[in-house]
Amino acid sequence: MTPVADHTADFEQNAELQIRNRNFDMHLLQESLARAHMHERIREAERQRLGARVARAVRLRRKAEIASLRARRALATALM
Repeated sequence: MTPVADHTADFEQNAELQIRNRNFDMHLLQESLARAHMHERIREAERQRLGARVARAVRLRRKAEIASLRARRALATALM
């Protein structure tokens, strides 16, 4: 082979390798984006669950306070 042919073959192999690396990098980029998206969705679901638990605790506390007041009234009425 002539030196020009070797140089051309090296250039083509290098170009093909760069294309493969770029495709691989794009694939990794898509995976990273998907992973970040899923991580964000998980955090959002956890925040929603925590908010729901807090809201439920507030409702149950109010319900317990109302039941306590009714019990006090009933006791006060029974003692009179």
